[in-house]
Amino acid sequence: MRAAKKFLTVEGLNRLPRLVHGFGLAGFGLEDLSREPELSSFRPVVMKQLHSARVFFLDKFPEQQLAGDGLVTASARLLLVIKTADCLPVFLVDPENRAVAAVHCGWRSTHQKILVSAFYLMRENFGSRPGSLLAALGPCIEQKCYEVGPEVLESFSAAGFDTGRIFIPSDSRDKFCLDLRAANRLLLADDIGLRPENILEMEACTFCSGDLYSYRRDRQTGRRLINFIGLE
Repeated sequence: MRAAKKFLTVEGLNRLPRLVHGFGLAGFGLEDLSREPELSSFRPVVMKQLHSARVFFLDKFPEQQLAGDGLVTASARLLLVIKTADCLPVFLVDPENRAVAAVHCGWRSTHQKILVSAFYLMRENFGSRPGSLLAALGPCIEQKCYEVGPEVLESFSAAGFDTGRIFIPSDSRDKFCLDLRAANRLLLADDIGLRPENILEMEACTFCSGDLYSYRRDRQTGRRLINFIGLE
């Protein structure tokens, strides 16, 4: 990974032609997108995020704001935007069919398997294949900092997750620590079928890093990291 201006990029995606992407750092806002020379010609698509499994296919700029947590497109100059502040932003890229997705993966969206929904939409519209798909996982709250209640573990168990691979007991009684990144890695590898080498991860904890916003650390409901991907 490398720092570029006010956002981070992943080398595995930097090598792809006519693709722009970034995982925003603290202080990089929606208004800054138009100020970046490489992004100034794009139209940002910003959803009302719901912590759902709703994913939208876009072939043009939407006439009204969408409410959901994932966007898929092969259209040029649409900038798919995901806002986070502990949740995991994930980009899916199909180099063969020049299609991309941006997905907001909080625990609720994850246990509803939103990444699988996004892939199905890419397969339906573009013929995307797991073997050629790339995934980039951005900064999120890491397991040691993400304490949750037993109802969260139960939700993942009911959804068919191997909870022993993504939860560990917390120091607090009747609490657990969730590995949000590992849960989504399992969806990518086991449910969708991505190759391990095509899952590109950015090891950065929003709770621990002062360069990133964390809802749990800051308790600031209005501050979000701006993550984006688009096709020139």
